[in-house]
Amino acid sequence: MQTDQIHEVFHECFSSLYRTRLEGGASEPFYQPASNDADWHVIYYRENFASSALHEIAHWCIAGEKRRKLADFGYWYEGDRPPKKQREFELLELKPQAIEWVLSVSSGTPFRVSCDNFDEESLDTERFRHQVRDEVHAYLSRGLPPRSRYFAEALMAKSGRDGALEVSCYQALPR
Repeated sequence: MQTDQIHEVFHECFSSLYRTRLEGGASEPFYQPASNDADWHVIYYRENFASSALHEIAHWCIAGEKRRKLADFGYWYEGDRPPKKQREFELLELKPQAIEWVLSVSSGTPFRVSCDNFDEESLDTERFRHQVRDEVHAYLSRGLPPRSRYFAEALMAKSGRDGALEVSCYQALPR
């Protein structure tokens, strides 16, 4: 799917109930909560990348009501992290990246695990890829968060893809 189709599905699923919209073209992804009850919440994603849109939607899908009132859900990011900070980052990113993978399979969009660190030589990407796969298996066994499941089902309906909510789709490690 292209970003315009992802926008369409997101809008159909969530715009009226959550007053939230997607907006591409950003130099960096960012979530901007509404400043008042009449405004819209905006999920900005990088340039016109479907993977960035799906990643930011994944964050939104698992963010609770309190986090959805905070700019960028109250998270912070450092681009070059030492190993200990990288592990902390990966703990925060594990659930959104697992959801992103499910949304990617649901929409037919390529998925790649992101360690989001400029010092790639110090990373243990193999370990993190295993953790993301294990988290997907856990989600599919116990059930996806409601907005994630609803959006995944809507993406599958739009893309014509079946089986994205079956563990068998996630046996291999993600790239």
